[in-house]
Amino acid sequence: MINPSRYRIIAMGKIRKNWIRNGLELYLKRLPGLTITELRESTPQKEEKTINLALQNNEILVSLTEEGEFLNSIEFAQRLQNFGSQKLAFLIGGADGIPSVIKQTSFWRLSLSPLTFPHEIARLLLVEQIYRAQSITQNSPYHRL
Repeated sequence: MINPSRYRIIAMGKIRKNWIRNGLELYLKRLPGLTITELRESTPQKEEKTINLALQNNEILVSLTEEGEFLNSIEFAQRLQNFGSQKLAFLIGGADGIPSVIKQTSFWRLSLSPLTFPHEIARLLLVEQIYRAQSITQNSPYHRL
């Protein structure tokens, strides 16, 4: 079973578009316990330091990057289930991406798509996929085969 309270999204920058904010609010209501920590965009060196300070000792870092692993929604749900009760921190970089040192030290590098998305859209896509993964594991009709 997927437990959203075990997941946290660390995201560079703020959401500026209302339609994305509305979408996030919709899915966050459906995923009680999932939290989003927004960090201020800066230089790659400052972002690296800020990200390291934001990470908690018991979290496994998952960097979202276009060089990451491609999974379909069912594989993503299975992967989340495999982490069991471990806590995951999904990291979404800002305009310049994730600092390379952080990417290299991540436990898992995940790609949402071979396409590049603005960080705001990536955040919405990730939250939707976490909800979809939960629906898959609960055999909910949200995800149709």
